[in-house]
Amino acid sequence: MAFSGSDALVLREVRYKEADRILTLFTHDRGILTARARGALRKSSKIAAATQQLTLSEMTFFENRNRLIVQEASVKEPFEGLRQNFESFALGCYFAECVETLVQEGEEENETFQLILNCLYALSHELCDARVIKAAFEVRLMCLMGYTPDLSACIVCGKEHPESPLLGVETGHICCRTCRDAAFGSAVTLCDASLAAMRYLVSAPARRLFSFKVSEDALKRLSDASERYLLAQAGRGFSTLDYWKKFTT
Repeated sequence: MAFSGSDALVLREVRYKEADRILTLFTHDRGILTARARGALRKSSKIAAATQQLTLSEMTFFENRNRLIVQEASVKEPFEGLRQNFESFALGCYFAECVETLVQEGEEENETFQLILNCLYALSHELCDARVIKAAFEVRLMCLMGYTPDLSACIVCGKEHPESPLLGVETGHICCRTCRDAAFGSAVTLCDASLAAMRYLVSAPARRLFSFKVSEDALKRLSDASERYLLAQAGRGFSTLDYWKKFTT
């Protein structure tokens, strides 16, 4: 059975036998897919470029013994800037690992698909600080996966602008530092500006997701908070995140 052309982002590629690749793909209409790209590692292969990691391609598949095989593939967006910068590529791989872990196989995820494409494009073209893109990806992905943090007011006293705000990384609530008790759990320290930025990322239109500015201190707090919140909700670490941090320390 053949499947019509579908836009597919290559999240991961693994060498198989002498010349094949096993691909983990993210599509807007079928979610996560696994497919075999026969002969993709041969120099003469017409699908070599289109089956590289972090490449957006249009692919046609056929099914053989309940396994998907790439029949045709052509590059739509190579995100070339990622391949010229190890740090950006490593961060892109972290985005890919998050999506592979959190998105369900076979389910339509159009908004999540567009989110990672927008973030990879911004990284590739260096549209803004990579930490801004990372925080935007982490916060928005959590919202799309059903883990939207409640940043409206202190969960204890109800203040809309908490004093020395804290974010509970397990609960997703905020509170004033003086309101915190043992029941609040693990927390990360924010400031007024980083809290405002996180609130913006929760509700901003997709086309304006990176359109905010914060000080260096606020950006560090935002980046730490968004990362710790995602890791807590995912319940695991990511080797690609650890690898990216080697370039930033």
